[in-house]
Amino acid sequence: MLRIDHFTKKYGEKAAVDDLSLHIQPGEIYGFIGHNGAGKTTTLKAVAGLMNFDEGEIFIGGHSVTGEPIECKKITAYIPDNPDLYEFMTGIQYLNFIADIFGVGADDRAERIREYSQLFDLERNLAMPITSYSHGMKQKLAVISALIHAPKLILMDEPFVGLDPVASHDLKQIMRKICDDGGAIFFSTHVLEVAEKLCDKVAIIKNGRLIKSGTMDEVKGDESLEDVFLELAEEGNNA
Repeated sequence: MLRIDHFTKKYGEKAAVDDLSLHIQPGEIYGFIGHNGAGKTTTLKAVAGLMNFDEGEIFIGGHSVTGEPIECKKITAYIPDNPDLYEFMTGIQYLNFIADIFGVGADDRAERIREYSQLFDLERNLAMPITSYSHGMKQKLAVISALIHAPKLILMDEPFVGLDPVASHDLKQIMRKICDDGGAIFFSTHVLEVAEKLCDKVAIIKNGRLIKSGTMDEVKGDESLEDVFLELAEEGNNA
C-alpha cells in the first residue's frame, strides 16, 4: 500500500530525513515514533504529496507520489496534528466541500457523514460555524473529512492529541476496521502505550535516520516499547 524507498529530504546541507525506506502492506497499522524534530512530520507530508524531496521514491498503491500525484491523492487521506479548516464554513458545508473534491456520491457521503458524526458525537454541531468549535471538535471534523472518500491509506500526525478518551477509543476502532477491510494506516505518535497496543508494526526514527523497524514483537521483544525507545535514544546520544 505504501512503499518509501531511500527517501531523503534536506534543508540546505542538513538532512531532515536521511535514506528512509519503509514498506507498509494492506491491513497494517504502522506506528512512527521519535522525538520532536526526528523527521516524522516531514516524512508524512512528503508521502501526502505536500512536500518535495531530494532523493528516493514514494509509491502509494503502486502509483508514484511525484509522477502520479492525483492517483495517489484519490486513495489517500492526511490528518495533520493541527488541521487547518475553513472556519467560515459550517461543519456540514465543509464535509460536503471535501466530498465534492473527491467526487463522493450523494448517498455515500450522506451515509458516511451520518455514521461518523454520530460516532464522534458531532452530529448536532454540524450546522454550527467551525469557528465556534473547540480544538477537539475541529479534530473530530478533520477525521470525518479524511474518511469521507473511503481512502485506502490514511496518514495521521499525532491523531489522538486533543481527542477525549471516548473519541480516542472510537478512532482506534475505526483504524482497526479500515485495516481489517484491506486499508493501511501510517501514523506518528508520542503516546507509546497506544502504539504498543494498536500497531502491527512500528518504526523508530532519530535525527532523520531509521534506527529500528518491524513487527511490534520484533522491535520490543520482552520489553515495553517505551523501554526500547528510551534505550535506543540513549544509545544514539552516546554514539
